[in-house]
Amino acid sequence: MQADRSDPLLRAAPVLFVLIWSTGWIVARMAADHADPLTFLSWRFAIAAAGLALFAFAMGAPWPRSRDAGHAVASGVLLHGLYLGMVWWAVKHGVPAVVSGLLAALQPILTALLAPFLLGERLSRLQTLGVVAGFVGVAFVLGPKLAATPWADLGPVALPLAVNALGMVAVTFGTFYQKRFIPTGDLRTVTALQFCGAALTVLPAAFLLESMRMDWNPSSIAVMAWSVVAISFGAIGLLLLLIRKGAVSRAAALIYLVPPTVAVQGYLAFGETLAPIQWFGMAVTVFGVALTTRR
Repeated sequence: MQADRSDPLLRAAPVLFVLIWSTGWIVARMAADHADPLTFLSWRFAIAAAGLALFAFAMGAPWPRSRDAGHAVASGVLLHGLYLGMVWWAVKHGVPAVVSGLLAALQPILTALLAPFLLGERLSRLQTLGVVAGFVGVAFVLGPKLAATPWADLGPVALPLAVNALGMVAVTFGTFYQKRFIPTGDLRTVTALQFCGAALTVLPAAFLLESMRMDWNPSSIAVMAWSVVAISFGAIGLLLLLIRKGAVSRAAALIYLVPPTVAVQGYLAFGETLAPIQWFGMAVTVFGVALTTRR
């Protein structure tokens, strides 16, 4: 997304968002050793909501009125509660992370297809080419792992696969909802209300579907701290800022950069190898995003 050149934060926001948001997959991998997925998310959303609310009160930030507050809570249900809850639950119940990543890469395509009808936003031919190129690049990045995936064994996880796909649909419509119904308002209070909606969505599911395991130790506290401060405060705030300042299709295109970034982080953190075709895919993805986000 092309940012306002006069605003350093907007110029840096796309890069910062991708770098921080992509660590969510690393966090999910680490959190699995300490907690059930929905239980971990329940704690994360509750802590984020409380922390942002306290910060907003301390700073005297204005709170939305009743109707706008309702829209903020509803957008949190879609953007955070349903999306992350469904994806984390699906991966926990057998969906390979690489398949989940491929489903996530469908979001920019779905967003580009729906934007003309829901918001009247239309992509140029070059931007449309960028959407296609971005998906092709992601396919190259994920290709080696997709080839090694036992697709014949995915039958028993049909339900988790469907849940994962619904999560992608939820975040797509959450992006449109955010753009349509929350075009203004203080991001501190809006985001606090969103995390309230997310916590109220995930907590009952955790109570019904899990044993509510959460092992508190230095490692899990560090993972939780990064999840709340860096991802929930930092990355989510940047995403909402990008949605507010530009077209949703251009903001969604940044999701294409997440799988390549996760691949590089996996290489650095866990020694996972990267084939030449994956490096080529990263270059294609960057090219596609550059086309999609240009004005």
